[in-house]
Amino acid sequence: MRIAILSDTHDNIPNLRAAVTYCNAYGVGVVIHCGDLISPFMLPVLAEFGGAAHLIYGNNMGDQHLISRRCGTSLPTLTHHGILGAIEAGGLKIAFTHYPEMARGLAAQGRFQVVCCGHNHRYGVERLGDCLLINPGELLGAEATPPCFAILDTASLEVERVEIDNSRPVC
Repeated sequence: MRIAILSDTHDNIPNLRAAVTYCNAYGVGVVIHCGDLISPFMLPVLAEFGGAAHLIYGNNMGDQHLISRRCGTSLPTLTHHGILGAIEAGGLKIAFTHYPEMARGLAAQGRFQVVCCGHNHRYGVERLGDCLLINPGELLGAEATPPCFAILDTASLEVERVEIDNSRPVC
């Protein structure tokens, strides 16, 4: 199974749409968003993904009431987990939080094979003991590097960095 890990979209509809288009075209089974999606108007864009999408709040929470109310009801493929998420997918136990420090703590517990985070807008993949720690970077596009996200292959535990090409309408 291929899992997309996104973070820090900060209301950038074109970049989120490009990531979702990529995921739909290239066999991604699940999307995890590690926070700072921000506004409820981003939810229908995320819901354009053809499978289940899981999301949490970041430090920019937006309208918490509308976001939590729409996930699972008017947008049934979206599951909102609050500030910390945990799922099983592709035979792996996966946790996701917005903050790298919290992610390191979760990874150190040994309860998860994969822990994902965002917040600092820096792409990174590292192994902490038996746990793979993934920060997909940021989809906003404000940093010096191109906006990006990560794809995890659950069979091989290989992680691919996918960059958004802003010179074209899709990836």
